[in-house]
Amino acid sequence: MKRKLSPSGEARHPIKVAARRTGLSADVIRVWEKRYGAVIPHRTERGQRVYSDDDVDRLRLLARVTAAGRRIGDVARLSRDELESLAREDEAAMDAPPASGVGLDGYAGVYLRHALDAVEALDEHALDQAITVASIALSPTVLRRNVIFPLLHEIGDRWEAGTLRVAHEHLASALVRSFLGSVRNGHNLPEGAPHIVVTTPAGQLHELGALLVASAANESGWRATYLGPNLPAEEIAAAVRQKRARAVAISLVYPSGDPRLHDELRRLHRHLEGAAVLFAGGAAAPAYAEVLDEVHAVRLDSISALQERLKSLARVAG
Repeated sequence: MKRKLSPSGEARHPIKVAARRTGLSADVIRVWEKRYGAVIPHRTERGQRVYSDDDVDRLRLLARVTAAGRRIGDVARLSRDELESLAREDEAAMDAPPASGVGLDGYAGVYLRHALDAVEALDEHALDQAITVASIALSPTVLRRNVIFPLLHEIGDRWEAGTLRVAHEHLASALVRSFLGSVRNGHNLPEGAPHIVVTTPAGQLHELGALLVASAANESGWRATYLGPNLPAEEIAAAVRQKRARAVAISLVYPSGDPRLHDELRRLHRHLEGAAVLFAGGAAAPAYAEVLDEVHAVRLDSISALQERLKSLARVAG
């Protein structure tokens, strides 16, 4: 049965338009509709969703209150007036001086907890929602430093401790890869932006750190080509030459005692022939310190250190 629509409620926006106007992904909108009844879109004769201005406004309000830390299941059925009141209350609290000396960035902990809960539950939709609403409320830098990076670090720690399985890491990898890819694509880089290749070498299968490096490099004004994990030295060097990259970054996370990696790093050094600066970091990097020094890799212990190096390199080359 079709809804009777008022002029202000005329359904005329396809889901892509609704997503663009609200900052939510199409997947989140569908989940909020199906699971929580947040909106009831009109359906065309072909079954496609179309949304009214009222629907879009409601989704915007829901995005605002969930970005403040409220669960969608608690607010999805509230009236427009109730949502507006909550949004004003939450945003006033965010603008107020935080209690107990906690910085405003501390609010990112709410989104981090939601994301971790979703990973533990193997709930892809909830993880997508948690990261999406965090991206609405936080700047890219705060999102990366206070949500994405701690999320990846915690997943890695729990995996090594045996409290999370490989399936949990794969779930997070797939969604974070997609999200960071959209963030990277959203940056408007100048035509002459320097290029960096990002990957993990052969035998290193954990890619979350490399994904974060690619996003941080892009944020620093570098055009990042992310090649995925477990790539042989010859392929890394070939990509550097094809892209005329001025830097290559490798992430070393696990294992930390692979004797084959020493020769792999030496081959990479030979194939690069000094064409690009080699950066290396990650939880396992200290275990390979000797060979990394041998191949003249720049060892880094944080994303911020990488960004500082990239900015310096860009200035020198420029």
